[in-house]
Amino acid sequence: MTIFKDFIDIHTHGIGKYDTKAESPQNTLQMAALHAGQGTGAILPTIYPDSIDEMRKSMEAVRRAIEIQKSEVASQKSKAKRAMILGLNLEGPFLNPARCGAMDKDVFLKPSVASLKRLIAGYEDIIKIITVAPEMPGSLKVIEKCSELNIKVNMGHSDATYRQALEGKKAGATGITHLFNAMRPFHHREPGLAGLGLIDEDLYTEVIADGIHLHPKTIELIFSRKRLDRIILVSDSVKGGKKGKGAVYNDEGVLAGSAMTIDSVVRRLRSVGIPDAEIIEASKDNPARYIGLR
Repeated sequence: MTIFKDFIDIHTHGIGKYDTKAESPQNTLQMAALHAGQGTGAILPTIYPDSIDEMRKSMEAVRRAIEIQKSEVASQKSKAKRAMILGLNLEGPFLNPARCGAMDKDVFLKPSVASLKRLIAGYEDIIKIITVAPEMPGSLKVIEKCSELNIKVNMGHSDATYRQALEGKKAGATGITHLFNAMRPFHHREPGLAGLGLIDEDLYTEVIADGIHLHPKTIELIFSRKRLDRIILVSDSVKGGKKGKGAVYNDEGVLAGSAMTIDSVVRRLRSVGIPDAEIIEASKDNPARYIGLR
């Protein structure tokens, strides 16, 4: 069975023994190498929410990894096979503690443009995406500022109602982080952020299709209802998982991320009958378009 190559994974925190909670660029380079070994051609290393100082340390490590990779490519000194490191994805810190998932809610920050400026100063050129909970006081101004800076805003880790999610979109948000996960559950009288993500014609939606974060029938629902060119397959992979073994849980038993890379997700999608053409679009074309590669 042929598996597509050159996947683009715009949401990966870690893989194997490595993740973005590190001050060394070698961790990011090792992540890129491990992803490349599984058919992923490009990644967007994703930074966990933390204090601004700690997030900036992780951001600096990724920037140095990008510089090393560019230097190696230009000089042709390295023969190491690595996924291209495309920039930064910031998952927070302006999130809702009520929907923290496995993340440490104590490090979430109240949204403000001043805090945003402190966080991103000097990294504006490589930050591609930031996740914000639109219902938190101050979030809409943060979303507007990010939009001015051409940083894509995903809504996520959110308890937003449908109306609040729509306000986030009007402020400039363009995507949703891991649809249905870490957000208010869909309800027939209050569809929330999940409902908006499913039916909206404009918003891009991340989908973790490992068969655990989303039931296979939920995946079928997304592919049958959501506009196809707005679905983005992501791994949300984290450090410590066993290759291809599904999900990773923290010490409290809370779902923390995936152990799968995009190639394994592709196999799962094929097993539930998603056509190859749709898989290619969601794993290659759509993420490239979303972050401005096409």
